Amino acid sequence: MVPVPTMTAVDGITAIYNFGDSISDTGNFIREGPVGLMEHTGEPPYGSAIGAATGRCSDGYLMIDFLAADLGLPLLSPYLDERADFTHGVNFAVTGATAVDTASLQSMGVDNMPHTNSSLSVQLQRFKDHMASASNSPSEIRERLASSLVMLGEIGGNDYNYAFATNRPRHQAAAGADDDWPHSLYYKFYNTGQMITGAVEAMALVPHVVAAITGAARELLEMGATRMVIPGNFPLGCAPSYLSAVGEKDPAAYDGNGCLVGLNLFAQMHNVALQQGIRELRATYPGATIAYADYFSAYVRMLRAASGLGFDAAAATKACCGAGGGEYNFDMDRMCGATGTTVCERPDGYLSWDGVHLTQRVYQVMNELLYHRGFAYPAPINFPRT
Repeated sequence: MVPVPTMTAVDGITAIYNFGDSISDTGNFIREGPVGLMEHTGEPPYGSAIGAATGRCSDGYLMIDFLAADLGLPLLSPYLDERADFTHGVNFAVTGATAVDTASLQSMGVDNMPHTNSSLSVQLQRFKDHMASASNSPSEIRERLASSLVMLGEIGGNDYNYAFATNRPRHQAAAGADDDWPHSLYYKFYNTGQMITGAVEAMALVPHVVAAITGAARELLEMGATRMVIPGNFPLGCAPSYLSAVGEKDPAAYDGNGCLVGLNLFAQMHNVALQQGIRELRATYPGATIAYADYFSAYVRMLRAASGLGFDAAAATKACCGAGGGEYNFDMDRMCGATGTTVCERPDGYLSWDGVHLTQRVYQVMNELLYHRGFAYPAPINFPRT
């Protein structure tokens, strides 16, 4: 399972520049100083599959790691690692990051943002600073980007998480939740009606999130990016964190995979708007390959084929590392790594690692589906036929 670089360029790609959140953060968050919900990501049992906690929100490697290895490149070092070699790319992703800058979110009434201020605009500025220091001119930057893959996300999921938290019904919040993080993030919806109300309120953010992503894409394309991947959102309604928070008893609220229909519909609304934005980018920059990575469909495909892929279908919506047992093994008061949490015996049989993030095995399968099985389109990389 360990990604091993070959240092042989695939399809002319010699570097990767990655932006995003915890789905692809390889260590920036723990260098900022981990706080809040994900404060334990720099400690075991995170990283248990690779022998060390590196700041990756998983038991091991992430999609970006498997993709780098597939391209014959070294694993991406986090930008905040002062000792790193950035010859073959940089990872700017930060756990908890938002697409919309934090000041703008606060002006829209979204104020539950305890993790980081390293929004997409901050990451983009860090990219510009890095490229300016590593190059002598804009033309040299363009030349460098011509042989690079730019990964713009996944990002935006936290904007919605924080919006859901901000709009939670006050009388339903846990005791002390208003002042005590992380109780305030995933709150009890109690029924489908309130869940949908929360989704409708968060819908107001969708145009802003999409504009932040496509705006960053335009800046990168103007600088010379020629090959870009922009992922959509995962099916939020399949996450043990949300499933546990909603606690809905009505079977009609769930689809055939055991996921919440309302939250998945919301995620798809974001994805539809994002794809429209990508189509507009393609029209403006016809010389660039701008791929949409369909995280939603790839995850659903994997969920439906769980048994055939070696996963425990009975644990498809249960966290491997967590507390509370039951249907989802998720307790927001005791996130993975906290006192009282336990780890399942076979993490590679689970889809969810900690109720919010996925296991190494899932990230490996997702990478295969996206970049070798057509779930990212048009194909951003032409891998040699084997």
